[in-house]
Amino acid sequence: MAGMSNLDTKPAEDVCGREAPDGPVRELLTGRTVPLGGSTQVRRLLPNLGRRMVGAWCFVDHYGPDDIADEPGMQVPPHPHMGLQTVSWLHEGSVLHRDSLGSLQTVRPRELGLMTSGRAIAHSEESPRDHAPLLHGAQLWVALPDAHRHTAPAFEHHPDLPEVTADGLTARLILGTLDGAVSPGTTFTPLVGADLTLREGASHRLPLEPGFEYAVLAMAGSVEVDGVRVEPGSMLYLGCGRREVPLLAHTDGSVLLLGGEPFEERLVMWWNFIGRSHEEIAQAREEWNAGMTFGEVRGYDGARLRAPELPPGPLKSRGRVR
Repeated sequence: MAGMSNLDTKPAEDVCGREAPDGPVRELLTGRTVPLGGSTQVRRLLPNLGRRMVGAWCFVDHYGPDDIADEPGMQVPPHPHMGLQTVSWLHEGSVLHRDSLGSLQTVRPRELGLMTSGRAIAHSEESPRDHAPLLHGAQLWVALPDAHRHTAPAFEHHPDLPEVTADGLTARLILGTLDGAVSPGTTFTPLVGADLTLREGASHRLPLEPGFEYAVLAMAGSVEVDGVRVEPGSMLYLGCGRREVPLLAHTDGSVLLLGGEPFEERLVMWWNFIGRSHEEIAQAREEWNAGMTFGEVRGYDGARLRAPELPPGPLKSRGRVR
């Protein structure tokens, strides 16, 4: 959850980018299970072998609902980020965020915790000592465009977010704009993130931007998206060229809508860094392990993470068009 981390001790080079289809598609993605920290396991939907990005969204994890009543819950030690934003989104439970700016914030269900790493930041996230029995949420990254990736780091907490409502549907806006509503969260590329809650039997056609590509991450219940039933922990990629998408709730359910203009820049994504070259990633890794550049996270009870070894051979930057 929260700012989230890739805790893989042998992270492969993630090639961020794949050509977005010119028109609508229905591409069902399933996640692979990876550890996040403490007793938390996540289903990683992006990057995926078949799909690397959706607009600027480049990392999507879904976790829970997990019974953590007798468990420590999420325990992610201090770790670095650069070149991206992290989006914390919970349906159940809470996560305590600390960062090297001195931020200390508990993020609760359907509140936005948004961290802009810019050139360099470090943070930790953990379930509070006295935590709720269940933990359920998503952790997301947004790639920063070259013009803004060296910006000053920042953390935002927005407990009150705009909503768009219709019969049996509530859309809570996480980032960007949707049907006239505008999120207070800072963005650097045209995109949208929205939490859609549907009552059983609700049927709607959600308005979309035809220049965006979209995906829908199923969080709970059984929801049909453009005729495809999407079960929790899976994601349906919808492509571009859509002005609307039909939704039908077979049960009470919730999904996350993610979209944005296809991201044109060439990226290297490795561990918790997004850069533009092997040399840039290698330098960031060296500086983090040496205790330089990223600052210190104060108050976390435990050691910080060390960056793993780089894979053999140079990391290559690639774009979404292969």
